Amino acid sequence: MSAPSAAGQSISIQGMDMYYEEYGQGEPLLLLHGFMGSGGDWALVFKNPPEGYRSLFPDLRGHGRSTNPSGVFTFRQSARDLLSFLDVLNIRQFKAIGVSGGAQTLLQMAVQQPDRIQAMVLVSGAHYFPKEARTFMRQFSLESLPRAEQERMRQRHRQGEAQLQALLQQAKGFQSSYDDMTITPPHLATIAARTLLVFGDRDPLYPIHIPVEMHTSIPRSYLWVVPNGGHGPIFGDAAARFAETALAFLSGSWER
Repeated sequence: MSAPSAAGQSISIQGMDMYYEEYGQGEPLLLLHGFMGSGGDWALVFKNPPEGYRSLFPDLRGHGRSTNPSGVFTFRQSARDLLSFLDVLNIRQFKAIGVSGGAQTLLQMAVQQPDRIQAMVLVSGAHYFPKEARTFMRQFSLESLPRAEQERMRQRHRQGEAQLQALLQQAKGFQSSYDDMTITPPHLATIAARTLLVFGDRDPLYPIHIPVEMHTSIPRSYLWVVPNGGHGPIFGDAAARFAETALAFLSGSWER
């Protein structure tokens, strides 16, 4: 992406230092990466920061350049982190895009403070962990990834091997977590934001009945099922179409 309007910086919130980069001017747009990713991953989707927005690319707690002194990660806490981050920037209402763990953080934000998110795009983020996701988490390891992806992991997380190992342990720990991502359909029904749900029909973590239930429960929601799509079906050849569709949705043109 092109040079940011302000240099990347960190702010202290919720007992940690959150690193973020800010691009452009206009409506606030929050972009949240997936678990074990970083804010820089969005360069794989957007060649340039979206025009007409004040785009904010934070690193979630313990990811990239952000710290996590507690050593604990929950999506509820991640939501509190981001709401505090926006408070410090004096941003009340905003639009957002999140993928995987970033989408789950947005779900928690939308339930905790429903009046703040005007519109959001949730990619491969579910309201609970089904058995398929728990099986994947149990088997996940750095060694299971291609060498090129292992190297990208080390480049993303700038605080060394200890940081990467902590994230791996947290990811594996989600398999036995039953008190964090526990958003029921009645909770989903409280979400006020216009919501676009994007899921691959071949997602190994989240079977298709999950986004269907979310779509049925979230009042102002749309469902985009990507044919033959896996988890996070917005990268590579799919990036340009996703970027165009997501930005059209956020603009509000779908409800005019």
